[in-house]
Amino acid sequence: MTFKLAFKFKLVLAVLLASGLASVAAPVQANPTIDEAVECDLLVAGGGLAGAATAYESLLAGRTVCLTEITDWVGGQISSQGTSALDERTTQREQDFFPRGYKEFTQRLRQAYQQEDPGDCWVSVFCFLPSDGHAILFDMLQDAEKRGNGKLHWFPNTVVKDLDLDESGTQIQSAIAIQHQPAPGTPPLNTEPLSATIEDAYRFEDSARFSKTVIQFMPNGREKTAASATLTLPWYVIDATETGELVALADVPYRVGIDPLTHYDPSSASESGDPYCTQGYTYTFAMEATADPQPQVKPEFYEQYAPYYSYERQNLASFNILFTYRRIFSPEPRPAQQVFGVSLPHPGDISMQNWTWGNDYRPGTAADNLILTHDQLEAAGQLAAGGWLGGLRVESLRRAEEAALGFYYWLVAGTTDSQLGDGVKQPQPNNRLLTGLDSPMGTVHGLSKYPYMREVRRIIGRPSPGYASGFTIGETDVSRNDYTDPHYQTLAPEMYRNLGISLSGLEAIARIRSRETPDPVRLRARSRIYPDSVGVGHYNIDFHPCMALSPPERPGNYEYPGVRQGQGETYPFQIPLRAMIPQRIDNFLIAGKSIATSYIAAAAYRVHSFEWSAGAAAGVLVDFALDQGIAPYELVDELPRREPDLEALQQRLLVTRNPFAFPGTSIFNLDWEEWQ
Repeated sequence: MTFKLAFKFKLVLAVLLASGLASVAAPVQANPTIDEAVECDLLVAGGGLAGAATAYESLLAGRTVCLTEITDWVGGQISSQGTSALDERTTQREQDFFPRGYKEFTQRLRQAYQQEDPGDCWVSVFCFLPSDGHAILFDMLQDAEKRGNGKLHWFPNTVVKDLDLDESGTQIQSAIAIQHQPAPGTPPLNTEPLSATIEDAYRFEDSARFSKTVIQFMPNGREKTAASATLTLPWYVIDATETGELVALADVPYRVGIDPLTHYDPSSASESGDPYCTQGYTYTFAMEATADPQPQVKPEFYEQYAPYYSYERQNLASFNILFTYRRIFSPEPRPAQQVFGVSLPHPGDISMQNWTWGNDYRPGTAADNLILTHDQLEAAGQLAAGGWLGGLRVESLRRAEEAALGFYYWLVAGTTDSQLGDGVKQPQPNNRLLTGLDSPMGTVHGLSKYPYMREVRRIIGRPSPGYASGFTIGETDVSRNDYTDPHYQTLAPEMYRNLGISLSGLEAIARIRSRETPDPVRLRARSRIYPDSVGVGHYNIDFHPCMALSPPERPGNYEYPGVRQGQGETYPFQIPLRAMIPQRIDNFLIAGKSIATSYIAAAAYRVHSFEWSAGAAAGVLVDFALDQGIAPYELVDELPRREPDLEALQQRLLVTRNPFAFPGTSIFNLDWEEWQ
């Protein structure tokens, strides 16, 4: 190595070390030996709710599905991430207006527990054990395989390492994945936390910890009833990963973090955007109430994180409130005395913890962000051939794990409160952390197998009329925010005028022709109606903002200013097909949280039933596209003109009982205030 190159290498290494990225740089292994080749109609990367829903619908349609998952559980939010408390809105739940697979899952839950709410929690009508979420959902997939005469190739403990595109760069020809198992004589999987194993899982070579199998996924070679005039490869790849891994690997346009201030996102906290401020993520854990005090061991790192923990608000400053918030199991008989409409904790109760000023970890700067940006990935070598290691900052994962374990100790032994001051928090020693492979989280350490991700890489859809820079669902498309608030009158005049036009509904054309600035800006009376809708969702715009300073646990730290401006209620909303189709690659689809949404809209498009609806749409779409020999983008490329093939897809969604519009959806119906 010449002196000049050596100096440059040392300079790059110094930059990586300073930013905490040096650990993710990996030696590239070219042309690994393929241990197994598997053919399928679709490869679904990520076994969370969106991936499971995609597989479910595809199996019922008789398709061959390859489903990979970094953990050994399906279900994501309801299992490996531990957030097994269903986030649902009241009216949608009362009308049971969900996709058929989601309804089947909740019905099976009730049958398994023989009661309405096994956790007697107050955040949801149904809180349950994550281990049961996995077992029930996996049974559903196996039953769907039999009922539909499909074929499920299930690959737990498997990550996608690389994508092989054709010469045109418009189709994925194959994908390379790595499955890991414990090396001989080593402890079982789920003994160590994710931060200790994630980089190893993405490396081809066997290690002291893991034995590896390198798998190549490729199109199913069987005869097709129809050949696509557009696609030469009769298969699809779906990114249903928890952080948009394939989006980064494929290098299609995407965003991460806060979007710039525009009339589509008038509540944005940053005029230019901030890619480092993503929503907080959480390692959940389960704790059990006991009759007697338990020995509590203070973690050696506790003092580092103690300045962060808090009950958050005075009306929530009660251990009983926090314990019952996401209580996931409560044996009967239960105490008659109640808090927030549910029974008080009693011995044998199990609570899952997922608390903003607790085990939420909320980095928000270039020095500590979890989801590495494109530039950070490039600097770390993860976008080079064979260099992908998951696209996350491992140090952030490690600190989040420590923060979660420290929060448990704060709950049972802490006496400080960062937001409410001294004298509020009292020790609660009659509890124990549930650990072990047979625990609700299924890990020796007691933390969830994977953190609950609220925000990830979000694609920018293809340009279309009205979306010259690429399709995206924005804040004003769904929010019930009061845009007559004085805050919005401080927007630049042209932006304020465009905001008024975007909220004008049927009067939009008249507003465009008029040069008058609409004042006050009218309130939106419903969500935007999309002609290409393929699914539904409803939830509040709910933020867990990043912290302004690094590290997040820094004493006196505060939330990123202005992020909560966009927080609030939404109208029932739709999932447009354009939000699931990335740019450039034609046999690549997005399910789950990586669809094309802005930072603010994504805060509503992230809960359990939405993920299922998006995944179900992807499964039905793939079956339709393969049947008809048509690429997904061809269903929407002529909008706003009529698209007969799109209408045929929507009819198939209705036949399969996967709704794409709420009852009464019409441009003339402005009566949505009763939907709660």
